[in-house]
Amino acid sequence: MALDIRAGILTALVLSAIALVLSLVVGIHSLVVGRKIQFFRMRHRHITRGWRLIFFAIVWGTIGSLLYFYGEPVAYHFMPPSPTATPTLTPSLTPTITLTPTKTLTPTITNTPSESYTPTITPTPHMPLAVEAQFEGNLTPPAEAVFSPLEFTNEGVDALYRPIRPDTVFENPVGHMYAVFSYDKMEDEVQWTALWYRDGKLIHYETTPWDGGSGGIGYTDWEPDSQEWLPGEYEVQIFVGDQWKKVGFFTVEGQPPTPTTTPTPSQTPSLTPSPTGTPTPIPSNTPTPSDTHRPSATGSP
Repeated sequence: MALDIRAGILTALVLSAIALVLSLVVGIHSLVVGRKIQFFRMRHRHITRGWRLIFFAIVWGTIGSLLYFYGEPVAYHFMPPSPTATPTLTPSLTPTITLTPTKTLTPTITNTPSESYTPTITPTPHMPLAVEAQFEGNLTPPAEAVFSPLEFTNEGVDALYRPIRPDTVFENPVGHMYAVFSYDKMEDEVQWTALWYRDGKLIHYETTPWDGGSGGIGYTDWEPDSQEWLPGEYEVQIFVGDQWKKVGFFTVEGQPPTPTTTPTPSQTPSLTPSPTGTPTPIPSNTPTPSDTHRPSATGSP
């Protein structure tokens, strides 16, 4: 049976207490009996034995006191405890990987919306070929890697990357949306991908080699123009390599704000008199075509 230092000290302390009590009881009994004996030698032997046992009781009491006050510090000085792993910010999750996304949402402290909804579950999540073509990292994910259920917030995350007032129903204008999750047993350089869908249509994604270490809290986010937050049911899928790991749902309600456009005043052509007296309008500037942006690893399809 393996005992740690604290258990060993407590065991020695209990044994010292038992030895103290036995020595004290037997010693006192020997003194009492010896004083009743008439023969000098027998009386002297019993009394000497009694005082010896009382002395041993004092010794056991001293040993017990030393063990109680100094046992553990001295033991840790010669046998320092082995370092223990620092606990992560979130509890370790037991991996439960299924091929069908669940509809269970993480309970939050926020008020329950008056109208509940049932998210429309897409078929088994798969990686679009256009996104897969941009992979740069390792495609073989660690088998034991796990992700927690996603929590959504448009109020940001705190200093520890925890979502601020997460919810599942959001009113326009939405702004900057975060999908926060905890993870464990990940490996750097493994390709990971987040796909954002609205009513089954891919509207945004990000894919890059993982650089967040083995465990902690992470997030995927999206901040489009305000008019792009159309009402509907949104779905975020998390992939590691080419394997689907987790999916989460949220709803956007209300119409997005209409962008305000400032009318550009038309230019009145200036007239320059010609030698013959006929006004000739100056031609307006020809507009230069704008640059075409290339799609990056994070973007919208």
